Amino acid sequence: MLRPGSRGEAVRDLQVRLGALGHEIPPVEAGGYGPATEATVRAFQAARGLRVDGLCGPQTWSAVVESGYRLGDRLLYRRRPMLRGDDVAELQRRLNGLGFDAGREDGILGDDTTRALIEFQRNMSLPTDGMCGAATLAVLERVGGLADGSVAAVREREALRRGPHRLEGRRVFVAAAPGFETLANLVVRGLVELGAGAALDATGADDPVLAAEANRYAADLFLAFRAGDAPGCRCSYYESGRFRSEAGLAVADSVSRELAPILGGDSCVAGRTYAVLRETRMAAVICEPVAADDVASMRTLVLRGADVAQAVVRGVRRGVEQPPTEVST
Repeated sequence: MLRPGSRGEAVRDLQVRLGALGHEIPPVEAGGYGPATEATVRAFQAARGLRVDGLCGPQTWSAVVESGYRLGDRLLYRRRPMLRGDDVAELQRRLNGLGFDAGREDGILGDDTTRALIEFQRNMSLPTDGMCGAATLAVLERVGGLADGSVAAVREREALRRGPHRLEGRRVFVAAAPGFETLANLVVRGLVELGAGAALDATGADDPVLAAEANRYAADLFLAFRAGDAPGCRCSYYESGRFRSEAGLAVADSVSRELAPILGGDSCVAGRTYAVLRETRMAAVICEPVAADDVASMRTLVLRGADVAQAVVRGVRRGVEQPPTEVST
């Protein structure tokens, strides 16, 4: 974890990488994590849809590294661990735009992207090796002007339209950061009473661990509770580039609308690229009802915990069961 006051080669490496991305840091701070570096990190986090705290932890560092890749910089293919980066996201965007369903544009080269790449190669009479090298990239560049929209986004909207539009029988994975265990437990009880299957993880594990657990649980919805990085209540779903999770947006929007009258303020919904939103294979929502340092709002949350939990359950139910035309944009 790099933070204000940190010094050394790791800080210098961060500054060089941020500089290569167009974020200039004064030479006087070279090797030292000063105010300009913190401000630059905050700006980078905001632009990438990350938690804005001015600290360079694992997720921010990964995003900085991934931002440095451009399509054509390296050979892209399915491997373990899976390749990640902006070059992968650009490949996914181009394939989706051409009608080859590469799945969500998350910058992670998995099975969906590989299948779409092979199908593209087959249609273009290229060797179907699932590798995006010079030959495949040249054809992508040549036909790139035909790309329009995203077939993955269309598929998401169609899946939301088809349903099923019921909460009963759906599996929900609920995660609670420290301090939110009671609220999450009340939400789980409410979901179970409505006929949903629900699992609670209150370990406070990192996002990638929670995503892996939710994927193993084969959940239909991931719902997390944690403190936010800004005042007020915010519900976040996955959105990156031209792609957004329609099902995640529907639930985030409904939960936010239900919570606004209780916690005060307006309904606040945001597309983000948090690791847990990016790496889960189902619709995912992070509910941040209070800011990390807002003691008064946390007190209100504790005193009205039952009301808040009921509002969340109502929001989840409406987000799952409502017709897609009711989802706000």
